[in-house]
Amino acid sequence: MGRRTMKVVLLAGGLGSRLAEETVRIPKPMVEVAGRPIMLHVMDIYDHWGQTDFIIACGYKAMSIKSFFNELHLMNNDFTIGIGNGEMDLRPTSNIDWRVSVVDTGLHTMTGGRLKRLRDWLDDEPFMVTYSDGVGNIDIEALMDFHKSHGKLATVTAVQPPARFGNLEMEDDKVVEFTEKVRKYETWINGGFFVFEPGVLDYLSGDEEPLEMAPLTNIARDGELMAYKHKGFWHPMDTIRDRDHLERLATSGSPPWMQFERERRNADARTAQGPITTAKLAGV
Repeated sequence: MGRRTMKVVLLAGGLGSRLAEETVRIPKPMVEVAGRPIMLHVMDIYDHWGQTDFIIACGYKAMSIKSFFNELHLMNNDFTIGIGNGEMDLRPTSNIDWRVSVVDTGLHTMTGGRLKRLRDWLDDEPFMVTYSDGVGNIDIEALMDFHKSHGKLATVTAVQPPARFGNLEMEDDKVVEFTEKVRKYETWINGGFFVFEPGVLDYLSGDEEPLEMAPLTNIARDGELMAYKHKGFWHPMDTIRDRDHLERLATSGSPPWMQFERERRNADARTAQGPITTAKLAGV
């Protein structure tokens, strides 16, 4: 039996204000890491698991994204062109074989509204959704298996945020332990990499609504949101500092978001706590 495939929606329409140094001229998903837009690194993760049917929900500087994908096949192949008649002979140099739909979902539309506008593109079938600026070595097959196993409407990938600050353990005013950038307490946040049933779209109301607010809160309230716990690498690209960090990781060898180890398939490795019944997962 072949691999199951789903459409993969990439949310790529935000302003990226904390990356203004870059996003004043290009949309955030087009900010480069190791010479390639961060969005392509996200797509590489899905491609590794055989998921190659993408829908890009763009907004801010949508024409930049449309132009990029319109020309991507030229950038990924050598070619001979007849200058007189424009005939082109492509000579493949890449094994990338993606189907990419680029949809302008509105300049000021929020994430929930962008997804709602894609209803006609999703064929009333289960689909995946993620942000176009967060990378992780997510086991997409295990994620899909987990989603199928629980029978609920929605799965969010829960991740542990990168440790950014040192830790001080104190007794009164005395520091008894100083640890640099070590996470001592288990915290889970919304890492994207969602799997949704078509019924999720019925929770979306309009352009002004972020997916992460009322829709996911209400899905959780109804007992229909489950968390797939990913304990491997995950990192967002929210700031210039994040971009520079990902750049260093990508240029020092195989990037950690493309280093996959099959996750354990027992209840402890995924999640055994049941549905998310309140919005306790940070970012949801």
